[in-house]
Amino acid sequence: MASGTMALEGAPPADYGIWRVIMASSVGTMIEWYDFYIFGSLAAILSPKFYPPGNETFAYIAYLATFAVGFLVRPFGALFFGRIGDMVGRKYAFIVTLSIMGGATALIGLLPTYQTAGWFSPITLLAIRILQGLALGGEYGGAAVYVAEHAPDKKRGFYTSFIQITATLGLFVSLLVVLGTQNAMTKEQFAEWGWRIPFLLSIVLVTISLYIRLKMKESPIFSQLKTSGMTSAKPLTEAFTVWTNLKRVLISLFGATAGQGVVWYTGQFYALFYLQTVLKVNPKTSNIIVAIALLCAMPFFTVFGALSDRIGRKWLMMAACLLAIVTYIPIYKSMQVAAGSSINGLKSAKNKVTGAISLTALTNDPATGQQVAAKEAANPDVPKLVLLVFIQVIFVCMIYGPIAAYLVEAFPAKIRYTSLSLPYHIGNGVFGGLLPLIGLSLCARTGNIYAGLYYPMIVAAITLVFGSIFLKETHGTLIWSEYDEATKKA
Repeated sequence: MASGTMALEGAPPADYGIWRVIMASSVGTMIEWYDFYIFGSLAAILSPKFYPPGNETFAYIAYLATFAVGFLVRPFGALFFGRIGDMVGRKYAFIVTLSIMGGATALIGLLPTYQTAGWFSPITLLAIRILQGLALGGEYGGAAVYVAEHAPDKKRGFYTSFIQITATLGLFVSLLVVLGTQNAMTKEQFAEWGWRIPFLLSIVLVTISLYIRLKMKESPIFSQLKTSGMTSAKPLTEAFTVWTNLKRVLISLFGATAGQGVVWYTGQFYALFYLQTVLKVNPKTSNIIVAIALLCAMPFFTVFGALSDRIGRKWLMMAACLLAIVTYIPIYKSMQVAAGSSINGLKSAKNKVTGAISLTALTNDPATGQQVAAKEAANPDVPKLVLLVFIQVIFVCMIYGPIAAYLVEAFPAKIRYTSLSLPYHIGNGVFGGLLPLIGLSLCARTGNIYAGLYYPMIVAAITLVFGSIFLKETHGTLIWSEYDEATKKA
């Protein structure tokens, strides 16, 4: 086997241990997601620190906009690092992305606040988020392809689902680190300087991950393609100017990743922001609720990934979109009840100086019956809120667990890194990443606390229709046949 011959039934050469590959890839990818999402996990606390004081909602929405920029640039990172990954190698590309992400995250931990440095602070923060977005744009595709190109054809959904866990695990770890840091000091200390610790911790995590990744071998499929001279000299041109490949990219975007992006960010990030900003649940309690729900749901990524190896990827992903469309509003109405919130609307006011929309949750005064500003939720039903967020994350597992395997199987090896990275990061970075900003802005402008759900429901509906018609089932694809071809040519 080690001499380059193929194993039976579409398996990799025996000298490539799949679990070592998964561990090395997953640890690094989880750290990159941690770095990327620690920014969002601290939104409620940090938004007043990096923007002018005097308008809490303006600062929060400006912070979310900066958060969203990191998502918007991810497709550019996908193109840049995807090209490197298809020409130079998978391993090299995601070692570079990990280094960039770790350095950028550590810089946030050292960045002066608006009070100290004025507009230098938010402008520099924006630049750092751009670096983070570019790095993550190259990381995910490399990790997914690297694991898939070590996995047997018949178990690709199961093995790649461990990479899918890393995004949720990164969010979970970011929440855990925030909670641990908060519990180690007073509220005032955390607000003053303690928030920097989760960002600076990235230096340690990235150093460990780089050490592990430097010991990894290149993907056997890519190595064989390179040895036989079958790699692409112009992966961007082949991926996006040849209609056969471009059609696969467009179908993957509108028939899979756009819906996956909004389902992912609704069930995890929007749920967190909604609890904190609209339902007025204490930020610490909100973090605990989401963290527990994520922890309970994470094993289901592998459940649905393995299930997709047996019954196929397509209809699991379509079912997740359908469930999201029909249940989001009932779930969020139940969240309001469970939060003990009597909020019946939102009031928005435009600041005459900044033009920002100020958002205030409204409730009825029991004495006068008139609408007044809502106070922090006093006695939220935490177990019920955990269950409601957990249900949303199950939808995430259904669509996200199989999607890496689908994307790998949809594209040929020589342009795989480039081709799958772009639709994935447009779906997640643009359609998904803008969701918190669009959702809360819609709530602010309409006064309707459920208005933010219309956006993910519409995008999920587009994916359901488009994917049902055009998306092809791929779970029978034998990507190791390309290894055989390259071996014969070499």
